[in-house]
Amino acid sequence: MLRVLIALLILLCALACVVGGTWLGVLGGSWFYLVLGLLLAAAGLLLLAKRAVGLMVYAVALLATLAWSVWEVGFDWWALTPRGGLLFGLGVLLLIPAVRRSMRYKTSQIAYTGMLSLSLLVSAGVAGYALTQTQGIPGAFSEERMTAPVSEQVAADTVPEGEWHAYGRTAAGQRFSPLAQITPNNLGELQEVWRYHTGQIRDGADPGETTYEVTPLVVDDRMYLCTPFGTVITLDPTTGEELWRFDPQLKQPPTVTTQHMTCRGVSYHDAGPAAEQAQAVNNNGMDNAARLQMSASEVTDKAAGVAQNVAAGQAMSGDANPQVKRDVGYAGGAVGICRKRLFVPTSDGRLIAISAEDGSICPGFGGDDGTVNLWANMPNVTPGSYYSTSPPVVTDKVIIVGGAVNDNASTTSPSGVIRAFDIYTGDLVWNFDSKKPDSTAPIAEGDTYSENAPNSWSVSSYDPELDIVYLPMGNQSPDQFGGNRNDAVEKYSSSILALNASTGKVEWVFQTVHHDLWDYDVPAQPSLVDLNIQGQRIPALVAPTKQGEIYVLNRVTGEPVLPVTEVPVPQGAAEGDFTAPTQPVSAISFNPPTLTGKDMWGATMFDQLACRIQFQQLRYEGRYTPPSEQGTLVYPGNFGTFNWGAVAIDPDRQIMFAMPVYLAFTSKLTPRDDGTSRIVTKEGEPIINENFGAPYATTMGPFTSPVGLPCQAPAWGYVAGVDLTTGETRYQRVNGTVRDLAPVPLPFEMGVPGIGGPIVTRGGVAFLSGTLDYYVRGYDLRTGEERWKSRLPAGGQATPSTYLGADGRQYLVVVAGGHGSTGTKAGDAVIAYALPKE
Repeated sequence: MLRVLIALLILLCALACVVGGTWLGVLGGSWFYLVLGLLLAAAGLLLLAKRAVGLMVYAVALLATLAWSVWEVGFDWWALTPRGGLLFGLGVLLLIPAVRRSMRYKTSQIAYTGMLSLSLLVSAGVAGYALTQTQGIPGAFSEERMTAPVSEQVAADTVPEGEWHAYGRTAAGQRFSPLAQITPNNLGELQEVWRYHTGQIRDGADPGETTYEVTPLVVDDRMYLCTPFGTVITLDPTTGEELWRFDPQLKQPPTVTTQHMTCRGVSYHDAGPAAEQAQAVNNNGMDNAARLQMSASEVTDKAAGVAQNVAAGQAMSGDANPQVKRDVGYAGGAVGICRKRLFVPTSDGRLIAISAEDGSICPGFGGDDGTVNLWANMPNVTPGSYYSTSPPVVTDKVIIVGGAVNDNASTTSPSGVIRAFDIYTGDLVWNFDSKKPDSTAPIAEGDTYSENAPNSWSVSSYDPELDIVYLPMGNQSPDQFGGNRNDAVEKYSSSILALNASTGKVEWVFQTVHHDLWDYDVPAQPSLVDLNIQGQRIPALVAPTKQGEIYVLNRVTGEPVLPVTEVPVPQGAAEGDFTAPTQPVSAISFNPPTLTGKDMWGATMFDQLACRIQFQQLRYEGRYTPPSEQGTLVYPGNFGTFNWGAVAIDPDRQIMFAMPVYLAFTSKLTPRDDGTSRIVTKEGEPIINENFGAPYATTMGPFTSPVGLPCQAPAWGYVAGVDLTTGETRYQRVNGTVRDLAPVPLPFEMGVPGIGGPIVTRGGVAFLSGTLDYYVRGYDLRTGEERWKSRLPAGGQATPSTYLGADGRQYLVVVAGGHGSTGTKAGDAVIAYALPKE
C-alpha cells in the first residue's frame, strides 16, 4: 500500500511537471521540467507495476535534477532546496524496506536500490556543501579606519552628545551618535531596562497603511514621541514613566480616500532669547481678534461641497475650490510656556505647536489654537488625501513643511506644495509649488496652489551654514503614466531639491530618475557629511533611493562627488507616454543583477515552476522596464531598495551603514473608458491605483508565488558597509530570519525585507529594528556581523535612537508597533535597553 501511495505521489508530480513544463517551454523558458516530468512518469508507472527498475529511473531523475540545479544556481542552498527537496524526500521513502519488499524480487533490485541510495547520498553531500556557502560580500573595514580621530562636524550637528534632537538626531540627518559606552565587545550584554505601552494600536477599522514609524527624540531629559494617530507622549527617558500626553483630537475620521496613518516624529525647537524679541514685535499694535482668520474646523465646513465630491475619488479640475485665507499668527503672550516647543503634524492636515514643557497649546502660532491649517489655499480638498507624515524641518526662522499626497488616486489630487511658516507666528513666509517654481512669494488669499504638483513626503535635511534645505521629491499622480507632465514636473520629480531656507528659491536640483514611471520617488532623508577625498574636505550629501542608487553630491552645487553615469535603459512606453533614453547610475549602487528564469523561487518545485511561468508572461528587460498593459516586472520594486529609513553615516570613519532590500513587484496598466469609474477597486474600498482622470488604472503588488512567497530567490535583505571616500562596498551580509514570515516559526536566516532605518555610534556599533522579523539587532560596524538581538513584541518598522540617561548609562530605544503595509503584528510598545549597572 505504501508503495502505491508513493508511486501515485510521483505520478502527480510528473503530471504537474509535464503540464507546467510544456507551458513554460512554449513561453520561452526552460524545457527541463517537461523532461523531468517524463522521467517521473516512467518511474511512477514502473513502481505501480512493482518493477524495481523504477528505483533506477527515479535515481536518474534525482541526479538529473541535481545536475541541472547546480548548473543554474551553483551551490546556493536556498536556491537548490526547492528544486530537489521534495524529490529527495520521496526518494528516501522509496528506500523503506516495506516498499522494496512489495516489488517483484530480482537480483538486479539490489543494484537499483544501491543506485538510488547513491543518488541520495550525492544530493545530501551537495546540500551539505551548499550550507557552508554564504551570500553577499564578506569583508571588513581596517582596525586603523575604526580608530579614526573625531572629525570636525557639519554645522547642523550642534546637538549635545547625549541627546537626539531630530529624526536623524540632528538637522544633518546622519543618524550618528557620538556616544561610545556600547561597543562590539560589550554589545551582547545589553538588556531591557523599561517598557512602555502607548495604549494606541491599529485595528481593523483603521486604514491598511496605519504604521508605527516614529523615532523618539530625547532633549533635556525628556523623551518625545508620537503615535500613528497624532497623539504626542512625553516620557522620562531613564525610567519610561509617562510625564504627559497631548491628543490633537482628530477632526476627520479615516475615509475611503485615507491611505496613510502614521507619524515619523515631531520637531523640536528651542527659541531661546529670540522668542521674547519675536513676541514684542508681533504684539506691537495688533488686535488679537483680527489675528485669527479661520480655524481648522471652519475650513472643513467651508470645503464640504468639494469634500462630498472628492470622497468618491472624483475631484475634477473644474470643481470650485474653497478659498481659505491664511492664518495670521501672533506671539500672544505665549513665549513663556513655549520657548521650547514641539511641532506636531496631524492626519487631518494641521500643524500644531505645543509646549515641550507640559504639552499645552502655544497660542500665537497660527492663532489662539496654536494651529496652522495645512489645507489653506489647497485645491481639491479631500479628507485623508493630504497631510505631513514626516517631521518638518526647523530653522531659527521658519518651519518647512512638505506633505504626503495620495498615490495614484486621481490626477486632481491636492497640491504637493512645500511651505515655510514663521517659527513663532505661523505666518506663511514662502511656498514652493513645483509647477510654478519661480513663484515663491506667499500665495494670495484667493488663489490656490497647483493641483497634483509633485510633493516631498519624506524627511528633509538642513545646513544652517549654507541656509539650504534639502528635500527628497516625489511625483505627481499617476506614478506609472507620465504622458501629461509639463516641463516643471519633469524637472523636479524624483529629485533632490535644494532650496534657500529663508526664501524658497531654488539653489540646485539633481534628478535621480528621469521621467519616473516606476514610483521611484526619492524616499529618504539626504544625510549631510563632510568627506575627506584625496586630501580635500568636501561638503557632501548622501542620498539613498528606491532603485538602489546612492548619490553622493556636493551639497553646495549639487554636482556629483562620486561618479554618476548615464546608462541606456529599456524603451517602449504605453501609448501616449514615452521613456527617458538613459538613467543615472552612481558609483555606489545596490542595483541587483537582472533577473532570469533561474532566479525564480518557491517553497517547492511546483510554486517555483509557477513563478517561472509568471516571469515569462511579464514584460521584463531589466531595471526601468516601462509599465505595460501586458504586465511588467519592476525590480527593484517600489517598496524600495531603500525607503524612508534612509542610511546611517559615521562622519569620523567616513562609513555608511545601510539595509538594502530586494523585492520584485509587478504593475499592469488597464485602459480606462472614462475618468471616474472604478476599474481596479470596488465601491467602499480605499481608492488606490484608480488614477481617475488618467488613461490607465494600475494593478500593482509584490511578485509572489501561489502560496504567497516571493518569486525571486533569497536573500531579500542585507546589511552593508560602504567606504564613502571611494564608493566601495566593504561588506554586504544576509540579515534577518523568516521566523515571523513563514507558516511555521522557523529561525532560518534567509535575509528578509525590512523598512525603517539604522543608526550608528562612535562606539563602533550599528542598531536596526526594521526587518520583518520581530527583532532589534546590534552589529559590529567594522564587519557588519550581528553581535546582539532582542525579541520584540510586534513589528519594529521604525528607526531607533540612542541617548545618555540621567543615571549616566547609554540607552537604546526602539518602537515596536508594526507596519500595516507589510502585515507585521501591530503593537504599541516603546522599549529601552542599556548595559547592566556597574
